[in-house]
Amino acid sequence: MRTLIVIPTYNEAGNVRRLLERIFALGIADLEVLVVDDNSPDGTASVVEELQQQNAAIHLIRRPGKLGLGTAYVTGFKYAIEKKFDFIFEMDADLSHNPEDIPRFLETMEKGYDLVIGSRYLTGVNVINWPLSRLILSLFANWYTRTITGLPLKDCTSGFKCFRRSVLESIDLDNIHSDGYSFQIELHFLVWKKGFRFCEIPIIFTDRDRGSSKMSRKVMIEAALMVWRLKFWDIIGKI
Repeated sequence: MRTLIVIPTYNEAGNVRRLLERIFALGIADLEVLVVDDNSPDGTASVVEELQQQNAAIHLIRRPGKLGLGTAYVTGFKYAIEKKFDFIFEMDADLSHNPEDIPRFLETMEKGYDLVIGSRYLTGVNVINWPLSRLILSLFANWYTRTITGLPLKDCTSGFKCFRRSVLESIDLDNIHSDGYSFQIELHFLVWKKGFRFCEIPIIFTDRDRGSSKMSRKVMIEAALMVWRLKFWDIIGKI
């Protein structure tokens, strides 16, 4: 199966080289990576271009500015659909997601799932180096999402996952306008309501050791409002 890992970047020059090297060290056949860079001022795209000279399985889309995580993934998804990849990953650039977990995702997808989600909370709390306040916020956000929408996931906001292409083809990608955590929630909700087969597998999430987090008050407010929008859409049968 042809697999594409979509990695959005903004100021990840200190991480992207290590991440790509670790991904390709796995030796997985038919695996390629697409980096979607939002015009990072730290030269992230230049690092990726350098690596492209050594590896034709690395692709890069340069965007004109900081346009957001959600639209970066949509750009990557459209690329994957156009190029007919079978499996499409979401993965963070900051090494908080362990590349060594990728084979487990693929093994689980081969069992017939349409979406496999890497869960920080499936077997307890598997988060390293987060401050207590951030952990409590994340746990609350997941409880809040499940309570309002009924979404049957332990980790509603996970950003490490693998889709079957048919799932993304079924979603109106141009009609997704959320970003950050709310983007993840919206996608999971749509997959659930469309009746696709999905599951969670446990991962260990390790907070970044280089660069800065993209979390902001705006992202949190957007996620809090998004779950009510999804509930409303569900009630009036728009999904």
